[in-house]
Amino acid sequence: MAGSESQSLMVKPFSQACENNQEPILAILREAFVSRKKILEIGSGTGQHSVYFAPRLPHLVWQTSDMPVNHRGIHQWIDEYPSDNLRKPLSFTIGQDTFPCQVDGVFTANTAHIMLPDRVQLMMQLVAQHLPNGGVFCQYGPFNVDGRFTSDSNATFDAALRGQGMGGIRDIAELISWAEPFGLNLQKRHGMPANNMLLEWHKS
Repeated sequence: MAGSESQSLMVKPFSQACENNQEPILAILREAFVSRKKILEIGSGTGQHSVYFAPRLPHLVWQTSDMPVNHRGIHQWIDEYPSDNLRKPLSFTIGQDTFPCQVDGVFTANTAHIMLPDRVQLMMQLVAQHLPNGGVFCQYGPFNVDGRFTSDSNATFDAALRGQGMGGIRDIAELISWAEPFGLNLQKRHGMPANNMLLEWHKS
C-alpha cells in the first residue's frame, strides 16, 4: 500500500513549452492527419501532447512511445486524462529498438535537436520505411534554413544544446537529404510560434 501511495503522490512531469505549443500544433494536425487511422508519437516525453491531441482527434488511434525512463510520467498523464483512442507507451529508442507498430502517420516534437545527427538520420529513414504510401509524418521543433538560424535565440539554444552533448538544431536541407532517398518528401513547412516550425512530410 505504501508503495502505491508513493507512486500516486509523485508529481507528473510538466513542460510549459508543451502547454504553449499544443494548440498551434493541433491546428495543423487536424488537417494533416484528417484521413489517418493510427499515429505513432515518437518521443512522447512528458505525455502532455498525447493527452491533449488524442481526444481532439477522435477519428484516429494515438500510440505513445519513448525510452523506458520516460514511461512513468506518460502513464501518469494518461491515467489522469484517459481517452478511448489513446494508447500507453511502447518502448522505442532510435538506434536500439525496431519500429514498434504499424501506422499510417507519425508525429514527433522537439526530438531532432536532442538526438545526435546519426540518430536523426536513422529516424527519418525508419519513418520513411514504415509509413505506407500516402502516410504523413509531422515533425515539430526549431530548424535551420539554408544553413542559418532563424533567430538569435535559436542560435543561443543550439550552443547550449551542443554544450550538453546533444545534437543541436538540424537544417531542413539536411533532413531532406536523409528522407527523400526513402520516398519521404517535404510537402509543407508551417511557421509556428517561438521560432519553431512544423514540417509535414508525405510518403510516396
